[in-house]
Amino acid sequence: MKSKPLTLSIALLPILVLIALLSLNVTIYGDDALSGSNQFILLLGASVAAIVGFRQHISYHTMIDKVAENLQSVTGALLILLFVGALAGTWLISGIIPAMIYYGLQILHPTFFLPACIIICAIISLATGSSWTTSATVGIALIGIGKVLGVPMGMTAGAVISGAYFGDKLSPLSDTTNLAPAMAGGELFTHIRYMTYTTVPSILITLIAFLIIGFTQETSGVADTGALLFAIKEKFTIHLGLFIVPTLVILMIIRKSPPLIALLVGTLLGGLFALLFQRPILLELAGTTTLTASAAYRAVMDAITVSTQISSSTPLLNDLFSSGGMEGMLGTIWLIICAMVFGGIMDAIGALSAISQALLNWAKTTFQLFASTTASCLAINLTASDQYLSIVIPGKMFAKAYKDLGLAPENLSRTLEDSGTVTSVLIPWNTCGAYQSGVLGVGVGEYFIYAIFNWISPIMTLLYAALHIKIRSLRATT
Repeated sequence: MKSKPLTLSIALLPILVLIALLSLNVTIYGDDALSGSNQFILLLGASVAAIVGFRQHISYHTMIDKVAENLQSVTGALLILLFVGALAGTWLISGIIPAMIYYGLQILHPTFFLPACIIICAIISLATGSSWTTSATVGIALIGIGKVLGVPMGMTAGAVISGAYFGDKLSPLSDTTNLAPAMAGGELFTHIRYMTYTTVPSILITLIAFLIIGFTQETSGVADTGALLFAIKEKFTIHLGLFIVPTLVILMIIRKSPPLIALLVGTLLGGLFALLFQRPILLELAGTTTLTASAAYRAVMDAITVSTQISSSTPLLNDLFSSGGMEGMLGTIWLIICAMVFGGIMDAIGALSAISQALLNWAKTTFQLFASTTASCLAINLTASDQYLSIVIPGKMFAKAYKDLGLAPENLSRTLEDSGTVTSVLIPWNTCGAYQSGVLGVGVGEYFIYAIFNWISPIMTLLYAALHIKIRSLRATT
């Protein structure tokens, strides 16, 4: 029997059930929901969609074929995630990431403390790909320094979070930066380049605002980062030559080399630089006193594939001196696979087409479509309480609508990041808001107004849409 087109209410049913189950799951599991239970909830949502499909006389094989097609579309993204984990591992043991942190800390100056907080956290988050790790390490140190200088904790926390999320958004090592283009059907480095159009103006406005705030604040004392700098230098051989590797990778990306090749080159060069400059680190990781060929191979290969932890004399740095390797990316890969199952079945039963058509019936203009995406991301952050889900669900829901309107996928992936990733920290019951306020010891209400980058980002993306600035069409990508 030929299936009838789904009504909008029936098409939305699996999404509403999914949001309800995810909200319940996050309430019970909290931060641990990302360890696997959210992924299973996505599969339950897919099951609800499949039941709707069976009632519409959609065959099991049709749904499975669409899931397979969906999974095939993210093959490149999954491989990139694995290589990002590998690159993070070798860049840690080679001293590249510690060097970025070392030179970043040296720009801290009491007179421009708040803008310096933004820049330091942006550099470290860009190097590590993690706003959470940045806040839990350097962020805590900056909060302490701010107290000594007499700067209100809400201001310092707002500067820390603004910088950390700026670096997180633009870092190819970030899981959300990889997740957004995977959901939108785009490509990682195209997404990053396209995201700079809204992200850079947003951080510049934030820096100017904090410069003005800084001039109205009286500071006293000295920002002492000597202990942190000493601990880094004590553990790693730090010099500017380490920046050869990231510079080369950036040049390859600019010259539009395939991302997998650029990441592979960066990973291999990171391992080579570890052998050249960080032999004591390799000895420590290998657990031996003599660096034989097999010991060096094992240390580098472990950094690429599994978790690596380098201890320092300062416990504050231990979280920064860790990497999950390829293994650390498996959770995000698992999430993408489950999202593709949900999205594939929703597509097969015609639910995504029905939702997209309803959106297009209302969203006659580019601005209206962008506004719908932004509102959906905020709604998921408020209800499902998780930034990953605010990317996954709207990403799959809106991908077809953007395509039907002739818009390139990077429009959607940028909007997902501008509206989903950065706003999660502004919601007290969201996993990000709860984490940041707990780690920094500052309530969301205290830092909300000072997390300028985070609340200005969705405004910026809507402004670009309204003025039709840097809105890329599908024709421009071919």
